Amino acid sequence: MSSFVYNKAKSAILKGEINLLTDTIKVALVGSGYTADKDADEFFDDISNEVSGTGYTAGGKVLSNKGITVEDANDLASFDADDPTWTVSTVTARAAVLYKDTGLASTSPLIAYIDFGQDFSKAGADFTIQWDSAGIFYLGES
Repeated sequence: MSSFVYNKAKSAILKGEINLLTDTIKVALVGSGYTADKDADEFFDDISNEVSGTGYTAGGKVLSNKGITVEDANDLASFDADDPTWTVSTVTARAAVLYKDTGLASTSPLIAYIDFGQDFSKAGADFTIQWDSAGIFYLGES
């Protein structure tokens, strides 16, 4: 499966219901058992197979130092944040899910699904997601 922005998130971002800079945006890790549906999945309670293990807290981590960069030459705007790290963790993850945390899984809108392309495991070591140098995701012209 490839990475994407959930369709309902696209609408919510454009309507101002999700503010990537001021809202609490979290990243959670999921295993290969979660089949992401960009049309049907809307809230964090639609997520299945969130990882569990030493060093990982259910619900994931809050993204820090969020920013938006506009690249006029490439006709795009990208969203980025610091690379999240789960220290001394023992987990296996296939993907990351970004979402706006409202405090309730049933009202916390999903934003993006980032597929790692394969399972990654750590056993008693730091698990870090290194975002692409171009950002976590972008909006641009096709």
